[in-house]
Amino acid sequence: MRAPVHVAVVGAGIVGCAVAYELARRGTRVTVIERRAVGRGATQASAGVLSPYISAHHGPLLELGGRSLRLYDEFVARVVEDSGSTVQYVRNGTIEVALDETSAIRLRATAAAYERSGVTARYLEPPELHAAEPQLTTDVCGGISVETHGYVAATELTGALRRAAGAHGVTFVSSTAVTRVSRPRESLLLETAHEAVECDAAVIAAGSWSGQVEVVGEDPLPVRPVRGQLLHLGWPTTPLERVVWTDACYLVPWTDGSLLVGATVEEVGFDERATVAAVRDLIAKTCRLVPRAEHAWFTEVRVGLRPATADDLPAIGAGRTPGLFYATGHFRDGLLLAPLTAALVADLVLDGKRDAALAVTDPLRFAAPQ
Repeated sequence: MRAPVHVAVVGAGIVGCAVAYELARRGTRVTVIERRAVGRGATQASAGVLSPYISAHHGPLLELGGRSLRLYDEFVARVVEDSGSTVQYVRNGTIEVALDETSAIRLRATAAAYERSGVTARYLEPPELHAAEPQLTTDVCGGISVETHGYVAATELTGALRRAAGAHGVTFVSSTAVTRVSRPRESLLLETAHEAVECDAAVIAAGSWSGQVEVVGEDPLPVRPVRGQLLHLGWPTTPLERVVWTDACYLVPWTDGSLLVGATVEEVGFDERATVAAVRDLIAKTCRLVPRAEHAWFTEVRVGLRPATADDLPAIGAGRTPGLFYATGHFRDGLLLAPLTAALVADLVLDGKRDAALAVTDPLRFAAPQ
């Protein structure tokens, strides 16, 4: 297929905006179509933690996350320069904390495995943990410090990506949902309630709504929504120094002294309501980890529907329809994987370059045999 002149991106969350920016800065005409406002899906409820090297990650997802993290410094610098924006981006490490001996044993083994694989990680005994983060509960049994981790402000980065993409000529169409994609002739036709958009290629990056876009001749992509609720708290004392994890929650200290606490994982379909039970649960977990949290105050509760797949890997790659591509199913790693996803998609769409990573993210792994 010849290099596309006009590419449509369906979805304007962090992934859709990153893909649109990367395509446009390589000289392609891009139109982004978003069913709501830019960045108002799962992205607005993301804590922006950049932490592939935690015990919950393994295998292909660990490799993808590590690759993307290595791209982040250059990615943010470029977006900031092209957009003229400022983006809160901190890489001062994370600490994963064990609150019982079983977890401590697991973290010791994890730290050793990380060191063997070349990841800069160190196991901390309780006195070292308290020296690093004095506000932690006295019940901590140990933890892992990973120096390369950090966080980025999700909404700030998405806004900067939108402005950077606009500087490269990208057109954004919001409050319009793409309902159907077909290829009646040599071009793709994207239908909305109000109009049809014709393009040479299209990238479906609509998060949890990706599977609701009908693609003529293809099975619906099995991406499901998983609700995540996040608290934004005013902090009554000296902020934490870095992101702190446990098996139950994570705490992200912002440079303005506030704190993000997340996040729930709820299989409730497309229900985006905040709930009393989730708020109560997150508060209890936060207070157990940092007792001074009892004196914090609410700023807001955020809710997002994270797009998940059956095997917990994203769907990045080509569909069966010529010119159709996917960049979705990132679950809780949309922020982390945005730079890598954008590069993989742009290489594939514009140059036909199929990176080895696409073997594990191929959307066709979910398709019925033909």
